[in-house]
Amino acid sequence: MESVRAVVYLSVCLSVLTSLCQGQRSVDNQPPSAPDEPLLRLTTRELAEALQGLLDEADSSLGLSVEKKASVIPRCDVGERCAMKHGPRIGRLCDCLRGTACNTFFLRCY
Repeated sequence: MESVRAVVYLSVCLSVLTSLCQGQRSVDNQPPSAPDEPLLRLTTRELAEALQGLLDEADSSLGLSVEKKASVIPRCDVGERCAMKHGPRIGRLCDCLRGTACNTFFLRCY
């Protein structure tokens, strides 16, 4: 019974000490109180210019556009030439629209 009473007294003393120490915290350890301060002391315009510079560098470093990739084949309408014959081989010029197919005899979309 006495051990329970000692634990209760000890917990009360610790809670009183922590509540007193909360008021004694230094100002340096507290988070900034003004949330409206700009991040890293930069204005919105400076941040936008920096972001634009990064995007320009990323565009120039990519080099390849979507049209130049080999996997992208342009679409052709019905009746347009969709392939060319190179001896025994047939080379595709464009991909026919949905519902149509490239006729290998006429080399046109039908």
